[in-house]
Amino acid sequence: MAANVSESITLRTYPFGESDLVVSFLTRDKGKLRGVAKRARKPKSPFGAGLERLCCSRMTYYQRENRELVTLSGCEIVNSPFSLAGDYASTLTLDFMAEVAECLLPPASADDRFYRLILSVTSHLESRAEGAIWRSLSYFAFWAVKLSGFLPDLRVSEDSIALAREMAAYPVEAIRLRPWEKGTNADLRRFLIHEIEVHAEKRLLTAPLVEALP
Repeated sequence: MAANVSESITLRTYPFGESDLVVSFLTRDKGKLRGVAKRARKPKSPFGAGLERLCCSRMTYYQRENRELVTLSGCEIVNSPFSLAGDYASTLTLDFMAEVAECLLPPASADDRFYRLILSVTSHLESRAEGAIWRSLSYFAFWAVKLSGFLPDLRVSEDSIALAREMAAYPVEAIRLRPWEKGTNADLRRFLIHEIEVHAEKRLLTAPLVEALP
C-alpha cells in the first residue's frame, strides 16, 4: 500500500490506548482527515512536535478503502507557532482557531482557502504587530463563517459592517485603516462567534475565554 504525503495542519489530538493518539488534521489536497498515530505518546515518537496544535507539517499516512481512520507513520515540520507558546492571549487565539476549524470543516473535503486562512492568520500572530490578537480573532472568525457558507446579513453596528467589508477586501496583514482595540469590533466578533456556535450545534469552549481577554 502506497504512502500518502500531504502538507497538513494539526487541529486536535485525542489519547488512544496506552501510547497512541487519534489525530484530526487538515490536509491541503484532501481536506480534514482523522488517523491513528502509533506510539505518538512515547518519548521517542516518530512524530516529534509535529502533532502540536496548528503545527504545519508534511504528514505521511496510509489510507485503506472503507476505513474512516488513516494510519499515520510520521511527519516533517514545515512551520510551527512555537514562538507564541509563552504568550497566553496568542495561544488562546490558536486554540480558538483550531476548535472552530475542527467544528466547521467537513471530513475529506479539500478547501485550500480555509487552509491558507489558518496559515495567514497564524503568520500574522507571529509578527506580534500592534493589535494582532483582536485583528486575528475577528478576521479568522469572519472568514470562517464566510467560507463555510452561512454568513447572513450583518445585524451589527455600522462600524462593524464597515470593518467586515474591509476584512473581505484586504488580507489580514494589510488591514491598518482603523484602530484594533477590543472594543472596536466586539459586537462583530460576538455575532460571528454566535453564528459559528449555532451551526456547530454546541458552544465553543474557547469563546468565553477569548471574550475575557484583557
